[in-house]
Amino acid sequence: MTVALRAISTAVPSTVLVQEEVRDVFAEQPGLNRLAQRIVATSFNVSGIETRYTVLEELSRDAHPEEPVFFDIDRRELLLPGTKARNEIYAEHATRLYVDAGRAAIEACPGVEASDITHVVTVSCTGFYAPGPDFMVARELGLDAGVERYHLGFMGCYASIPALRLARQLCEADAAAVVLVISVELCTLHLRSSNDPDTIVASSLFADGAAACIVTARSPEPGERAFDLDRFATRITPTGEGDMAWKIGDHGFEMVLSNAIPAIIDEHITGAIEPLVDHDPALAEALATDAASGAIEHWAIHPGGRSILDKVESRLRLTEAQLVPARETLRDYGNMSSATVLFVLRNIIESDAAADGDRVVAMAFGPGLTVESALMTVRA
Repeated sequence: MTVALRAISTAVPSTVLVQEEVRDVFAEQPGLNRLAQRIVATSFNVSGIETRYTVLEELSRDAHPEEPVFFDIDRRELLLPGTKARNEIYAEHATRLYVDAGRAAIEACPGVEASDITHVVTVSCTGFYAPGPDFMVARELGLDAGVERYHLGFMGCYASIPALRLARQLCEADAAAVVLVISVELCTLHLRSSNDPDTIVASSLFADGAAACIVTARSPEPGERAFDLDRFATRITPTGEGDMAWKIGDHGFEMVLSNAIPAIIDEHITGAIEPLVDHDPALAEALATDAASGAIEHWAIHPGGRSILDKVESRLRLTEAQLVPARETLRDYGNMSSATVLFVLRNIIESDAAADGDRVVAMAFGPGLTVESALMTVRA
């Protein structure tokens, strides 16, 4: 049985953040010491990001709310709301993005209607509420009352790949299954001014966005472009548990994102890919001889940051063209946590470079340090 990933759809909020403007705001916050000011300038300038999106309309150039919660534009000062205030905004705006992205995926998938959806898998690590997003999607999209629902919460940037793996397993267990997968992350709800280097780096990278897709064993329609989901692999690195973490604080969620992460990924990325290719002697030999870029045409690497992409490109000896989808996603949208890898996959499947039969490796990194990966085949 072949299970395919179809109709990748994305959505972002309407408020655009220009990286240079955000840098200047963070750099002028009261209480920053000189070292922090230098880290702000460096982190934002070398991020590889030009624009990001946020649900926080207060960060818009034209916003002047009477009682600002996150940003006082008149004083150009970042405020410090509590976790409850942040999460209430998450519940409101995340629901809208879940529904919009899910509806777009259904509408973009030929031969699939809302009534066909048998399972919903939602993904997020940037907020919580119950009834949760899986319930809201089922209700707002008019799905069957008996639709099965699953939520993968607080896993981090890699979570969309386990969601795709779960969706494939559901389809393998039931050939009639049609699974709607949706990831929504509102990372900017947790940004804050700080002298802590990890917090500063996170503030320079993270953004809001949503992505959805359909996973099913139903054959794509003639002319439809899709990915066959071939294999999945998980690797927990022996080091890095303290280098990437996501904790709940009194003033939002707190990210630990150390500068050791690129080196850890560099050391373990080859081993993380090995389980994907060990069934195929040609692919396994290509990986062992540093010829992976020739055997696997496309690489959907989660752009956790510019330095991570640089390390992956160097370690696997990928071409500059093979990292274009990831770098373009980072440039235009920033790091949207778990939703980001689906943006990269959409970039690949919509490009002229993707041909029928091409192999694709998707890979994302998260707390643990965990590497989740998938091997796919383009169907065009």
